[in-house]
Amino acid sequence: MNYLVAVLSDRIAAEEAYTALEKESLPMAQITILGKGYKNADDFGLIDPNLQALKQVKQFAYWLIPFGFVSGYTFNVLTAIEVFSWAGSLGNHIIGGVFGAIAGAMGSFFVGGGAGLAFASGDALPYRNRLNQGKYLIVVKGSEVLTQQATRIIRKFEPETLQGYADPSSF
Repeated sequence: MNYLVAVLSDRIAAEEAYTALEKESLPMAQITILGKGYKNADDFGLIDPNLQALKQVKQFAYWLIPFGFVSGYTFNVLTAIEVFSWAGSLGNHIIGGVFGAIAGAMGSFFVGGGAGLAFASGDALPYRNRLNQGKYLIVVKGSEVLTQQATRIIRKFEPETLQGYADPSSF
């Protein structure tokens, strides 16, 4: 499955390009306009990088916080470091575990959130930003022949960007 995404500056240009695609008898079920008055990014399925980052932070935390607690507890048992003399041996082991859990939480936040924001978004964030600026997207989904035909038609309307993608899950 291939995708073609064109960014057009305003609604009139997007509607003119859509009409031109319709006149060339392209299957309209495979062509979508995104923008104000049409589908939005969430309806179409553009991934929100902030939600992806939050999801990844939770996945990391699920494993890192308990692992951090066990690691901190074990480290304190092995080294016998006395953090607070009033807490006793078991209390210091538990405090070491709590410090380890805090380190695990920090790791899940910084690594999970940072990686999610940097790598999970792909091109979705720039497209979301364009939609937030009042621009319009035309997305054509279909075979390579269909996206090439749509590319020739849409180029006439001088889009800000015109990008083609191949869905890796279809290989």
